[in-house]
Amino acid sequence: TRLGLFGSAALVLFVFESLVPRPLPWMKLGLGNLAVLLALMVYGFLAALGVSAIKLLVGGLISGSLGGPAFVIAGGAGMASLAVMAGVFKGKPELFSPVGLSALGALIHQSVQLLLACLYIGHAALFSLLPLFLATGLSSGILIGLLVYWTLGKLRANGWLEQ
Repeated sequence: TRLGLFGSAALVLFVFESLVPRPLPWMKLGLGNLAVLLALMVYGFLAALGVSAIKLLVGGLISGSLGGPAFVIAGGAGMASLAVMAGVFKGKPELFSPVGLSALGALIHQSVQLLLACLYIGHAALFSLLPLFLATGLSSGILIGLLVYWTLGKLRANGWLEQ
């Protein structure tokens, strides 16, 4: 039931964010990733993968981007980011706070997204955008990480998680 709520929250945040104007064409805060990272930290990789799949597939259906280039690029980057965060969290959970884990995931996401876009377009000059991609990814990753940290505290305080 709780995973269903996390999946629903990820989808609602994803759809809400698509309605908000973007400061840069590729920049999104990644609000739906809040629920994905929460699921990873509370229930593990498979749960986070399920929440991410709900967000990507149903969000792609709702937005009309399912199967398109943007969907493939963002989805591939999201899966790579989740895999790296899960590996780090499983191997050394004490090494990263939610903020650090989210920032790492955002940096991986932006890097892989740019790599996939370069492969799709066939033009390596896109890598000149890497510093800007990493700066925007780091700022959004830190913000999402702070929201995850705050949400984990609220979930613990309200008895959703073991103390």
